Amino acid sequence: MHERSSVADLVAVLRRELDRYSPGGKLPSSRALVDRFRVSPVTVSRALAQLAAEGLVVTRPGAGAFRARPRPSAAPAGDTSWQEVALSADGAADLVPRSVDASGVLVSLAAPPPGVVEFNGGYLHPSLQPERAMAAALARAGRRPGAWGRPPMEGLPELREWFARGIGGAITAAEVLVTAGGQSALTTALRALAPPGTPVLVESPTYPGMLAIARAAGLRPVPVPVDADGVRPALLADAFRATGARVFVCQPLFQNPTGAVLAPERRGEVLRIARAAGAFVVEDDFVRRLVHEDAGPLPAPLAADDPDGVVVHVCSLTKATSPSFRVSALAARGPVLERLRAIQVVDTFFVPRPLQEAALELVGSPAWPRHLRAVSAELRARRDAMTSALRLHLPEVSLPHVPSGGYHLWPRLPEGTDERALTAAALRAGVAITPGRPYFSAEPPAAHLRLSFAAVAGVGEIAEGVRRLRTACPRAWGG
Repeated sequence: MHERSSVADLVAVLRRELDRYSPGGKLPSSRALVDRFRVSPVTVSRALAQLAAEGLVVTRPGAGAFRARPRPSAAPAGDTSWQEVALSADGAADLVPRSVDASGVLVSLAAPPPGVVEFNGGYLHPSLQPERAMAAALARAGRRPGAWGRPPMEGLPELREWFARGIGGAITAAEVLVTAGGQSALTTALRALAPPGTPVLVESPTYPGMLAIARAAGLRPVPVPVDADGVRPALLADAFRATGARVFVCQPLFQNPTGAVLAPERRGEVLRIARAAGAFVVEDDFVRRLVHEDAGPLPAPLAADDPDGVVVHVCSLTKATSPSFRVSALAARGPVLERLRAIQVVDTFFVPRPLQEAALELVGSPAWPRHLRAVSAELRARRDAMTSALRLHLPEVSLPHVPSGGYHLWPRLPEGTDERALTAAALRAGVAITPGRPYFSAEPPAAHLRLSFAAVAGVGEIAEGVRRLRTACPRAWGG
């Protein structure tokens, strides 16, 4: 049984048995619990920590665990209705409402119920994460001299140099800031580049988390359509002229959700169009390290071909490691770098030094290239398994593009499909899927799904998930 499910099972049993003990009464020792339930000491420790976090148990070093005394009766609920007026009045003068809909982000962060196939996940399954290598890196990092001191505000020089080499071109370590994950880096970039109330150009469809960032900052996302070769330059130029926008956010490599790669002939054109508009291009290079085994050589980041400081580059280690390994980079040239640095310092001070040291240990270890090769092969196998299963069991859906990188597919659904109803029916059938609507900042041209193959246990679970999806909504799927 997986460690996390063992912890949950033990917590459930101990929670039911707490009534056997009077308040302040001592629970069995950890050794007794290990022997009785035949679990590891780590499982017992985590279960007791969970109960302590719930306020049900009190642990005392050297003495053991005790049933917590009853909490005092809850105070009467207050009246927070005044906040509706305060929050609405605060936004009355805003050109763009700053209320935030996080549903498109939460769908890829929330864990589905037990037994549900997770086609909506946004991170690698634990079996694909380099858990041993990360643990070893963190242990070594904690012993480095000065590891628990304050790091340079911009990040450790060695880590900035590593990110700069990965970006390539003439980017130097001095032009890199270490940030706490890609979402944080994108937030900093948009705050630095676009004042509230202004438009920001986005790919259509695009990552819902980026749309949420823009709207939370009071920006107005304006869609620019993407095809199989990435963003369409002519429409990008039209959008700049029509809106006066000064920022375009894009994912040139394995775009989320379409998987498109910006065609070679469009790369220079996108930079030229932005430069002519006096605008920045925010390049979200989020998934370069999740390339598939059969991809061939990858194009360099746009930032590597940009001598004029048009591109603000974002890249991260998180997707290739773990959702909790939140180390990323912002790279930029010219005066904008100081503005990015100032906003980051005000918002977060710096990325914790032990995590930066652990990142250096990880990417410098022999385990790192081995991990990337293993993930590359596994993602290709999973992509092929999901593609084959969809074509076999769901021939009604259209799959015009099968990417050679990333962790998901973007099938187009039959005309008239109700995404919301299908998503609910799929969950009842035991498979969690992501509807396409949140990926569009305006009206979508058709119904879509984003199906992740990275968050499941393996190819067998992919086949089972697609079979469940087949039965989820017979009318919608023509079954």
